[in-house]
Amino acid sequence: MKYVSTRGDAPVLNFEEVLLAGLASDGGLYVPQELPKYSKQEIASWAGLSYSQLAFKVIASFVAGCIGDDELSAMIDETYAGFDHSAVAPLKELSTNEWVLELFHGPTLAFKDFALQLLGRLMDHVLQKRNEKLVILGATSGDTGSAAIEGCRHSDNIDIFIMHPHEKVSQVQRRQMTSILADNVHNIAIAGNFDDCQEMVKASFADQSFLQGRKLGAVNSINWARIMSQVVYYFSASLALGGPHREVSFSVPTGNFGDIFAGYLAKQMGLPIKQLVVATNTNDILHRAISANDMSKSELKHSLSPSMDIMVSSNFERLLFDLYDRDGKAVSELLNRFKAQSVSLEAVQLSKLQATFDSASVNDEQTCNTIADIFAQTGYLLDPHTAIGVKAGRDKNADSAVPMITLATAHPVKFPDAIVKAGIEPPTLPAHLTDLFEREERYTVLDNTLQDVQRFVMSKLS
Repeated sequence: MKYVSTRGDAPVLNFEEVLLAGLASDGGLYVPQELPKYSKQEIASWAGLSYSQLAFKVIASFVAGCIGDDELSAMIDETYAGFDHSAVAPLKELSTNEWVLELFHGPTLAFKDFALQLLGRLMDHVLQKRNEKLVILGATSGDTGSAAIEGCRHSDNIDIFIMHPHEKVSQVQRRQMTSILADNVHNIAIAGNFDDCQEMVKASFADQSFLQGRKLGAVNSINWARIMSQVVYYFSASLALGGPHREVSFSVPTGNFGDIFAGYLAKQMGLPIKQLVVATNTNDILHRAISANDMSKSELKHSLSPSMDIMVSSNFERLLFDLYDRDGKAVSELLNRFKAQSVSLEAVQLSKLQATFDSASVNDEQTCNTIADIFAQTGYLLDPHTAIGVKAGRDKNADSAVPMITLATAHPVKFPDAIVKAGIEPPTLPAHLTDLFEREERYTVLDNTLQDVQRFVMSKLS
């Protein structure tokens, strides 16, 4: 399998090279040159497989030519053996044809574990084979950081630096990152927002001279391996509910567009999906782009769903590449204009976008009301991000006969503020985290400047 950049001016790479490169040299994101396609008959043959077996079926094509089947299978088995539910990604029914897909049974209680626990193993495997070391620089709005740290903390080949917006993630999210005291783990609290952190990651990839010869790698969803791993649970959910012989729909709470882009890929690969609903909070650029062709930046607001407090959705670029018939130059021109001004899509591209996605924006009050209503009706407790997905799925459901599956992206224990505001007693931490608030923390607060971040990175490496 070969990979190309969304901006059309970077070398074609294999999986191993894409895994370590993260961002393309032209500033674009890597995508497969060609997607694997599966017939309904082949997808149906996967019914009854364990989650790990299914993951191998879906992922093997993406790593072909770089990682052997036995090695890949072992890494996948080891990854999902660390999840605390035998189904790995179980479905829970809320009402008739309404489901949540629980993606929080990994070690850090968020959907990021599905990709990042595997990503850490893939990186370590490739680095050992090459006898190389890597510097990871990542940005998190809350959940990516802890999952990435958990996936990389034991590696002798990786130094990992994670930036989070200072005082703009939940206490549980912060402590899951900052209480890991491994020598190769470095947490940075930036006096800014997530978009500031993400922009510094991209700027550091564009000019890596500050590393003085070391190589920079990515754990954010700009890294293709993140997206690849997330495709699996769309197939898993569909097969559990009678797919591919019947359609299913998905509502996906998203800020950076990576999780729902994985669903789009599953559909392109042959999975019968009727609807893909983009569920956003008040930081609603994705909803405005889809519903009103309005790609204008507005002031980023701090919400009760902080993992979605994002205004510049990196993975939307991967979709734009397809909307513009893989014309990298057109994508590059559009995104260069977006840096300085509001942009809109041309009629052809907008029509394609609206034919593929529905969208909704849900504010904090609606989020809390949804948490309270679902709890009162069913006894099931949603985290605020999942509540946004449930509300959006209900509002945009085009066919009640088709199962609507909301991706439950995090355990509610990570977001007690929203649970309390919904009038509910917050849940207690699971056994492996019961002492989280007593653990020692280690992180450094830095000004919102690229120079300060890069200077800090080099001080720790030297």
